[in-house]
Amino acid sequence: MRKTVMILTNSDSGLYDFRKEVLQRLITEGYQVIVSVPEGNYRERIEKLGCTYIGTPLNRRGMNPVKDGKLFMIYMRLLKQYKPDIVLTYTIKPNTYGGLACRICRTPYIANITGLGTALENPGMVQKLVVFLYRIGLYKASCVFFQNEYNLKFVEGKGCIHGKTRLLPGSGVNLKEHEYASYPDENEEVRILDVMRVMDAKGAHELLQAAPIIKKEFPNVIFEIAGSYEEESRAKYEPVIKDLQEKGILRYYGYREDLQQIMEKSHIVLNPSYSEGVSNVLLEAAATGRPVIASNIPGCKETFEEDVTGVGCEAKDSESLIEALRKMLSYTPQQREQMGYAGRQYVEKHFDRKQVITIYLEEITQVIS
Repeated sequence: MRKTVMILTNSDSGLYDFRKEVLQRLITEGYQVIVSVPEGNYRERIEKLGCTYIGTPLNRRGMNPVKDGKLFMIYMRLLKQYKPDIVLTYTIKPNTYGGLACRICRTPYIANITGLGTALENPGMVQKLVVFLYRIGLYKASCVFFQNEYNLKFVEGKGCIHGKTRLLPGSGVNLKEHEYASYPDENEEVRILDVMRVMDAKGAHELLQAAPIIKKEFPNVIFEIAGSYEEESRAKYEPVIKDLQEKGILRYYGYREDLQQIMEKSHIVLNPSYSEGVSNVLLEAAATGRPVIASNIPGCKETFEEDVTGVGCEAKDSESLIEALRKMLSYTPQQREQMGYAGRQYVEKHFDRKQVITIYLEEITQVIS
């Protein structure tokens, strides 16, 4: 009889973009795979892999007792209906409410802490609530995956971990989909790309402060942003971005599915984020052969080597970002090309997604057997 793996997560696009190889491998190994996720645009692609897709209402932002209670009851119902042999959970609410449901139903589960996020990193009542939920939700986990050492120590220090933990190389990067691309000519312009959700926590404020200053010093530089606005910060950032577009300082692409093509045309990839598990943007940039500028924070600093594959800056610090941009732009095109090539070699060694698949299969096999 086929074993069943159920996956609880908060984004079908994130699941497909960063974990479809795990889904494919599970199906190849003979598992039935059931995915519970908020209804999105990736249903057809996930079902095409061979998974059962269950659209599940989930409010990614904020803590609403009524809605969160309904989510917990949905998870309970799914566990009783499908009786999975093991459950994989990702992100805060699936980890906590899904973990608690698994605990009550005595279903083995593996949780993945993909990043701390502002709810955990900022002291206050929200942090206390999330810590409380994690203590309940992770208590009986067969294994808890972390994407960097800092996140592991932080969550352990809050008393949330009572069993086995393992570090993953983030979500890894698919080295075939993100092939090395020749470094573009810089004859007309130097394109600096930031792939982000436009919000404070991704460094939008610092980027938009730095862009006009760097443009004035380096007229051939053009900044680019690919990613959608977070609704709570749209009013703050949309007018600024429109103004910078009109002045020829920045190009805003919005949400795009052809990010690889955009990245291949870029010369430098930027990520001034405040918090990451492991930055997929930086892994994909390095795989493509682009030098990076990134915050010196856990989840970013592991993905590049200072002055070898990229340049670091301090998070939440516009002046530090400006200095990092100046430093990167002081290099010759040949030096930037070499940094990109070194970045490709670095991710091949440390962040191949095949490593992630192997670790998942090891843990799942151990738990089920």
